[in-house]
This record gives sequence, structure tokens and C-alpha cells, in this order.
Amino acid sequence: MSTTTTTMPDIWKFSSKDGRFHRQVASFRDEIAKGGKFEPEVGRYHLIVALACPWAHRTLILRKLKGIDKVEGLLPVTVVDSFLGPDGWTFVPYENNYTNVPGTGNHIPGEEDKTRIRDFYLAAEPEYTARYTVPVIWDNKLKTIVSNESSEIIRFLNTCFDEFLPEEFRGVTFYPEELRSEIDEMNELVYPNVNNGVYKAGFAATKEAYEENIPPLFETLHKLDKHLEGRDYLIGDRLTEADVRLYTTIVRFDPVYFCHFKCNVNLIRDGAFPNLHRWLRTLYWKNDAFKSTTNFESIKAHYFGSHISLNPTGIVPAGPLPHILPL
Repeated sequence: MSTTTTTMPDIWKFSSKDGRFHRQVASFRDEIAKGGKFEPEVGRYHLIVALACPWAHRTLILRKLKGIDKVEGLLPVTVVDSFLGPDGWTFVPYENNYTNVPGTGNHIPGEEDKTRIRDFYLAAEPEYTARYTVPVIWDNKLKTIVSNESSEIIRFLNTCFDEFLPEEFRGVTFYPEELRSEIDEMNELVYPNVNNGVYKAGFAATKEAYEENIPPLFETLHKLDKHLEGRDYLIGDRLTEADVRLYTTIVRFDPVYFCHFKCNVNLIRDGAFPNLHRWLRTLYWKNDAFKSTTNFESIKAHYFGSHISLNPTGIVPAGPLPHILPL
């Protein structure tokens, strides 16, 4: 099905005048916590995500790791459509949505009039003018956004709902006190060079911007591969938020970033990163919190269908097959 380019998101919306990609800073930075504005309650909060988005994917993994999904009404999830059009993420498909991977629809009680993510942002802040991003934690009581910063959401999900969780999940944290300095150091390496690095390469609008971002990306991937030799996890001998934050980029690397974002020096699976590849597959195949929240169909439909300046035909590549290799 053909599409027009005039209504599609353009690469220059993601890049500055010098052709470099600069990630938008999150605007809503509150937390769910006892004694604060947003008290922990069942039935009060809602998580809005896109299955394709690596930042939103972090929150889905933590929600499952913490057992929050096991308590009805504690933090229900609404999934937007895979196609990101000119008005942002949507619950109601665009007329020219040709990805054929719809979201789950608007399941937030009392908010049926909100058909786009932007409707929630403008309800929370009528003067909001930045991009409308996911994830979003929406407060049904105060009718506002608690947070749209994934790194902070996955921090407070460690503890904020413990009183409501099955006993086996209470006190479980993926940001333990004794490992925090190491986790922070790892995050400081991974975020600019890998999580954001693939975007800095993919949304580079000049050759210079592209060529300055590819080397740090692959240098860091090699560094991570060496770090993971003989290890099951990035930090210590346990799963932490550092693994979650890296996973959502690496699991998208071969299916999307290698081709679509021109990060094509090496595939993760081609032998250049044996330890990183083992780590990725182990998380996916042996931990349901990772596998069940990873939707390759939505991931590929979003990137290849939405970024018309990078892929004008909107054709979604068939491979690589399988999307992730077995252990």
C-alpha cells in the first residue's frame, strides 16, 4: 500500500540543525511513593507503553520482574499502536497505518475521549509543546502524568508497590544498595554510547554526524562483550537494572538497528560479540519477563513503517530469521 510523505514524521524532527540527534529531556519527573503527592494505591495508576519502544520496554520488564502484573488493577497496561504518525502515538489507528500491528485500544476507564498520547500530555500540562513520548504513568485520581522518564520509573517500581505484592516479590530490588555505584557506572557507559548511540547514528542527518557516532557504539559493544566473558550478568552475580537497560537495545539490534539505523559494522549474532550474544539469548529464553515483553512484529513494524525519511516505501524486511537465535 502506498503512502504519502507529507504527513509522516521527518528525520529533521529528531535532529538539530547541525544534523545531530539530541534526545528530549523528560518533562514529568515525579514518583509513586508513600508520603508524596502520588501515594501507592491499587486502581489509581496506569502504564501506557509502545511495545516497539525500548524505553517503554524497560518498564514492562520491571513490572513483570517485580510481580506487579500479578495484582489485578495495581498497574494495568495500555499499548498504543505500533505506527508513530504525525500526531504521535495513538490508541486509534491512523487512516494511513499500514503496519497491521495495532495496539490494544484505550482501556483506561474514564479516559475514553483520549485517542492520542498527546491528549494525556495536554490534560496534564495544557501548555506542553515538546514531543509526546512513552512510557507514561497516568494518575487516574489526579488526572495527570506521574512520570514519563523510564530510568526513574524502573527505579521506583522496585519498591513503591511492595505492600500489595505477593510475599515472594516484596523487598526484591534490581537496584541493590551494595551494587549501586557499579550499576550507575555501567549505565553511564551504556546510555550515551549504546542506548542512545544507535539513535545518534540512525537519526544523523549528515555524514559527519553519522561517522562520529558509529565508532563509540561499536567500541562500547566490544567492551561490553569482554566484560561479559565468564559472566551471566553485567553487575555482580545477579540480575540488575543494568541488564534491563542494555537488553532493550541489544534485542532490537539485529532486527532493526543494524539495517534501519545503519549500525552495520557487525551483527550481534555474527560472532563478533560471543559473550554479549550469549547474555542476550540467556535473558530472552530463560526469563519470561524478557521474552514475553519482547514483540518483534511490533518492533519492526514501528521502525520500518514510521520513519518514512529512512525507509520511504514502508516495507518491513523479512529478516533476520529467526529474530533471535536459540541458546
